[in-house]
Amino acid sequence: MNENVAGAQRGTSGEDDGRQEGLHQPAAAPPGAELSGWGRLSVRARELCPEDLEGASRGAVLCRGLGRSYGDSSLPPPGRPEVLATYRADRLLSFSTETGLLRAEAGLSLREVNRLFLPRGWFPPVTPGTQFVTLGGMVAADVHGKNHHRAGCFGEHVTGLRLRVASGRVLECSPEVEPDLFWATVGGMGLTGHILEVEFRMMRIPSPWIWSESERVPDIDHYIDALKEAAAGWPYTVGWIDCLSRGSGMGRGILLRGRWAAPEEAPRAAPRPKRRFSVPCVCPGWLLGPLTVRAFNALYYGLHVPRVQKRIMHPEPFFYPLDKILHWNRLYGPRGFTQYQCVLPLAAGRGAARRFLQLLTSRGGASFLCVIKDCGAEGRGLLSFPMPGISIALDIAVRDDTQRLVDALNELVLAEGGRVYLAKDSFTRPEHFRAMDPRLERWLEIRRRWDPERRIRSAQSVRLLGDDP
Repeated sequence: MNENVAGAQRGTSGEDDGRQEGLHQPAAAPPGAELSGWGRLSVRARELCPEDLEGASRGAVLCRGLGRSYGDSSLPPPGRPEVLATYRADRLLSFSTETGLLRAEAGLSLREVNRLFLPRGWFPPVTPGTQFVTLGGMVAADVHGKNHHRAGCFGEHVTGLRLRVASGRVLECSPEVEPDLFWATVGGMGLTGHILEVEFRMMRIPSPWIWSESERVPDIDHYIDALKEAAAGWPYTVGWIDCLSRGSGMGRGILLRGRWAAPEEAPRAAPRPKRRFSVPCVCPGWLLGPLTVRAFNALYYGLHVPRVQKRIMHPEPFFYPLDKILHWNRLYGPRGFTQYQCVLPLAAGRGAARRFLQLLTSRGGASFLCVIKDCGAEGRGLLSFPMPGISIALDIAVRDDTQRLVDALNELVLAEGGRVYLAKDSFTRPEHFRAMDPRLERWLEIRRRWDPERRIRSAQSVRLLGDDP
């Protein structure tokens, strides 16, 4: 049975997908205004924000959702200072209570999906670490989450897309219809066509609450062992580590395991939205320097007592801990930050994570946030990020030596057989990117077939693929 979910029409949430809370640049930015990714890397550009995305997308150089990609993937190339924002094209089109199949316009936010469906016993099969993303952005980045070892990337659950390709033609594609275009679009960073609608299968959950266990672990080797052990019995696993600790305590951290609580374990009432706080201004650059990060890491690790904690959790702090702090990217200072996220494959062996941390600490890399997740099978998206192994994500304030640090990390990741995540990248050099992914030539071949003149492009594709600026 198909049904419309009450309150799913545009604007009925009363929160406008977070834009009224200052999570997005003004829709009517004047010419010459700055547009940035979440890392605060900015270009001179503005957004065009139509409600009729299909009608407005003809000839657009790039589409952009809520701007939560960290680097330059959602920014237009220098010669085209306008980008087509999707977040007003946010209608829920259909939902089946029998199959969980949901179809919506690409600008619908994950936050709105959760608001509508979590109380009704449904949840997206894969969610990234923020809910302030659009469905189109989730496809373009082929996002993954704490359950990648079980569920893979988001694209594995997408059953259909409506696209406008570079020629202006609007078409449906799926794993069965135009499959090459479909799998090039999943993880293709918006470069194969403008995503207009997304169809995917939601997941039934027994309650809207999470049963979680967290455990303090003494070093990176114990952490990797505990992460792999947890993967066998828990659908959601993730952990924070102290990337500045050295010696026997290198990589000490806290491992988080979770599953949906059974009805008899969960509170009777549905979880209420959490109160949010905001960073009011751009902080000085020294705020998250090595000394303050080291002190925070020691305090955070030391306060986790007892060693193992078990509790029922609200889903928001479990899945989206940083969403509680609006504009948290301002903490990194006026130059912004980059997130360096890589995957180290199983073939690299158990010591790969320690070698990564040794290089990071020797180079003086300081990260307030260092997250390690378990990764399962490689996705079918031709540029999908994860592969069997572990993912490491670092938030690094931009400094004069950031490019040299990223170069060194990339050379190590290349030697280990890994790769970086395009949705987070700001500094990877084109030669490093090409060497990391043997699937790139196949993706480029499909892109040439559908867009021989490279009309659809971004600041990132100029930097990494040599597109015209």
